[in-house]
Amino acid sequence: ALEPLSVSLAIGVAWALTGYLSHPNFYCSYVECCPSAGYRINATALKAQLDAKLFGQHLAKDVVLKAVMGFSNNPSPKKPLTLSLHGWAGTGKNFLSHILAEHVHPAGLRSKYVHLFLATLHFPHRDLLKLYKEQLQNWIRGNVSACAHSVFIFDEMDKMHPGLIDAIKPFLDYYEEVDKVSYRKAIFIFLSNAGGDLINKAALDFWTSGKRREEIQLKDLEPMLSVGVFNNKNSGLWHSSLIDRNLIDYFVPFLPLEHKHVKMCVRAEMTARGYAVNEKIVQAVADEMTFFPKEQKIYSDKGCKTVQAKLDIHEDF
Repeated sequence: ALEPLSVSLAIGVAWALTGYLSHPNFYCSYVECCPSAGYRINATALKAQLDAKLFGQHLAKDVVLKAVMGFSNNPSPKKPLTLSLHGWAGTGKNFLSHILAEHVHPAGLRSKYVHLFLATLHFPHRDLLKLYKEQLQNWIRGNVSACAHSVFIFDEMDKMHPGLIDAIKPFLDYYEEVDKVSYRKAIFIFLSNAGGDLINKAALDFWTSGKRREEIQLKDLEPMLSVGVFNNKNSGLWHSSLIDRNLIDYFVPFLPLEHKHVKMCVRAEMTARGYAVNEKIVQAVADEMTFFPKEQKIYSDKGCKTVQAKLDIHEDF
């Protein structure tokens, strides 16, 4: 027979061990957990990463940092944070959205709480628009129910069928709850090439007038960008109630990248591959990119999108 003291000790150890193993900090170190109610994004770390990895986008960095800081530090936001990122391919829209997602959920796109939608993959058929709307609503409702801090990224908005995105309007509005679910801590990000021409023209006008690109402010671009996207049938937001009801918090312009920014992308890619930065290769890769306008050749027409592929052919160096 066991002594009473031994039994008591065994029960105590078992109780303590059970409590330790079931503690959220221990459990969440092995299994991904949704952030707690008081979770705050580390704005200092986010800024440092954007400064180190996102080139030529002073405006986008400034707007997104302020928006995220204000949203994350607000214990009771009135609506989810909704950002619409616009600009030509290769300017950093995807990159910024991925970095932001990683600062909410460290696993980033691999997180079960981060959801990426591609218009051409998830919503390819126009005749299934009604079904897509129902599926989209159910998907968002179910995932926000599981984690209030869910992140939803909608890529290829310019290829999305008109009217589809309006299905999520109730979730972006100023409601405390919708069907007993609160969406106020979620983040929605739209990525689109629509409006890129307007942004590029504005940037070129600044350059022509002798102004530095760093002088471009949000007020110089956001009004015409929101109107341009609203009236563009190929924007995914054509005549959208999300714009009409002012539910998109910020229209974030991504400026076209100059020659020096392309070089920065090449250096960053070389460093990421573990190479010593070789300025001859940096210059060679940059020289293989194409630039516009045809006469001045100021801006890369593909941003940094093809830098990785261009660098591949120089690996023997």
